[in-house]
Amino acid sequence: MQELSKSQKARHAIRTFKILADSLTLQGAYKPSGKVGEQLADALEQLSPEIYGSMSDPRVSELKGLEYVIDRMPRGIENCTRVILTAQEDFQQTSFEKISPLKRRRISYAVSDKEICFVITTGQSEIYDILTHITFLNIEAKKIYQQVCNRVEGLSTEWADLERLVKKDHQLGKEELEQSIWNLSIILGRTYKETRETYDSLEKNRREHGTNNGLFKIIYGIGKRVIAEQTNGEHELTVYFTPSLKEMINHQKYATLWAKILKEKLMALGLEKRPLHIVSANMHSMRNLLYGAGALRDAGQSCAADIYEMVMQLRDKEKLVVDYAEKNGYLFLDDRSGSTIDVNIIDLDAVDLTKLHPDLKINPSYINNHKPVLLVIDYAFGTQAYDIMDELLTSLEFGDQALQCDFKSISIMGKAGVLPGNKGDLMLATAHVMEGTANNYIVDNDLTRDDFPGNVEVFVGPMVTVLGTSLQNRDVLERFHSSSWRAVGIEMEGGHYQRAISGAIIKGHIPPFMKTRYAYYASDNPMISGQTLASGPMGVDGIVPTYMISKVILEKIINHID
Repeated sequence: MQELSKSQKARHAIRTFKILADSLTLQGAYKPSGKVGEQLADALEQLSPEIYGSMSDPRVSELKGLEYVIDRMPRGIENCTRVILTAQEDFQQTSFEKISPLKRRRISYAVSDKEICFVITTGQSEIYDILTHITFLNIEAKKIYQQVCNRVEGLSTEWADLERLVKKDHQLGKEELEQSIWNLSIILGRTYKETRETYDSLEKNRREHGTNNGLFKIIYGIGKRVIAEQTNGEHELTVYFTPSLKEMINHQKYATLWAKILKEKLMALGLEKRPLHIVSANMHSMRNLLYGAGALRDAGQSCAADIYEMVMQLRDKEKLVVDYAEKNGYLFLDDRSGSTIDVNIIDLDAVDLTKLHPDLKINPSYINNHKPVLLVIDYAFGTQAYDIMDELLTSLEFGDQALQCDFKSISIMGKAGVLPGNKGDLMLATAHVMEGTANNYIVDNDLTRDDFPGNVEVFVGPMVTVLGTSLQNRDVLERFHSSSWRAVGIEMEGGHYQRAISGAIIKGHIPPFMKTRYAYYASDNPMISGQTLASGPMGVDGIVPTYMISKVILEKIINHID
C-alpha cells in the first residue's frame, strides 16, 4: 500500500471532520467523550492545526490555542454539560442571559450554569467552528485529567489547591497569585512564564469585557467535568442539534430576511434605481475615508496632511464622524434579521466633495452625473457569504412586480492568512480554490499590483477558501502554495461570494462584465509559528493595510471616467 504524504493525511483528516460534523447535525446529538466525539478528536489531532499549536502533545496543555478558543466561545462554556445548537428560539421574553464572545459575532444564551444554547444564524461554517472549539476543549480537558488523576493517591495536591482557590473566589494578593499560577503551571505542564502570560491575557479580557471567567475557573471547569465523566460517568457533556437547525441548513432564512430589509430601506430612501456599488468590508474604513476630514474640520480640529495619519486621528472620534456623516448622505442600517450583518448606506451624491481629504482622488463629474450609492456590508462568516450575496443580487418580489437593483460593482475586502509573506502584506485574488471540493472560480479582478504603492508587498494569485481557520494544517497549506496551485493565501468567504456572483450572472440578475474586486490584508501567516491567529490581533499595525485597500477600492468607484 502506498504511503500517504503528510498533506494527504491532513486533507483526509479535514474531510473526515467535515463528514462527521455534517452527519452529527442530521443525527441530532453526540457526546464529545463518546465514540463519535473521539473520532472527531482523532481527526483534529491527525490534522494538528497550526492555530492549536501543541494540542497533539499529550504532555502539555496548549495555552495560546486556549486563549483563541475562549475569546470565541461564550463565557461559562467550561462548566457546561449540555450544549444546544438551534436555528431560532424566541428567548427575548425569558430570563436566559444573552452572551456574546469577545471575538466572534455569535448569539448564545445561558439557559443555566450547565447549559448553553447557540442560535446558529450564519450556516454550516458556524457549526464547524463551534464543534472544532468544543473538540479542542475536550482534548485539553482529558490532558488535565491525566495530569491530576494518574496517581495512586488520587487527585494531585495541585488540583486540590486549585479547587480551594476557585471555591474561595477572593481577590488574590501578589504572593498568593504567583503561588497559584505556579501550581497551575504544574497541572498544565507549562512554565510559569507561559502560564502567567495566558492568565494575564484572559484576566485583561475578563476585567475589561466580562467575556470569560479567568484562567483558574476555566481550567477547573473543564477538568472537573472530565473527572466526573471518567470516575462515575455522571454529567457527561452532550451536544444537541435541534430539528429546526436541520431544517434551516442551506435554506438561507436569515439572509433572505436581511436582503428584504435592506432593499425595502433603499426603496424608502428612493435609492433603489440608483447605481449601486457593493463593498464587503468593515463598518469604519469607507466611512472614515469619505467623512473623516470634513468631520475634523467642521469641529475646528486640524486634519493631518497624510490620509493614514488622519485615520489615526479618528481612532477615538467615531461619534464625531458619524454625526457629520449622517448630515451628508450616510445611514447606518443595524441588522434586525439575525444574520449579524450591518450595512452602511452612503449616497455619494450627498457627500460634500470639497471636504474630502486631498489624498483621495475623485471624479466629481461622474458622481454628479450618475449619483452612485455605496452599500458597505459587514463581514460575513464562511458559507454565510454565499447566502448574503445570493439574496442581495436576487430580485425582490412585490406581488406581480419585481425589484431588480442596478448593481455596478462588487468589491470584497477582507483579512486572510498569507502563505509567502508576513502580517500586513496584501493579497489580490486571481481565483478562489474551494478546499475539499472541485469548485474553483477564476476571478477577473479589477485590482492590480500597480494600484498600490511600490513599497508595499503585494502577492497576486489564487486564494484558498477554507472550511475554517481552526482546521488548517501546515503541510496542506505548503502543498497549496508550492504546487502548481501557487496559492498566495487562505480565507473563508471569497469562494462563496464568487459562487453567488457566478450564479447571479447565469440567472441574469447582473451582467457578465460586472466589475469585481478582491483584496485581502494579511492578518497572519498560518505556516509560521508565532504568526498564526492564536498569536493575537494586529492592532495598530492593521490600520494602514486595511485603509490602503479601502482607499484603492473607493477610488476605483468614485474616480470612474465616463
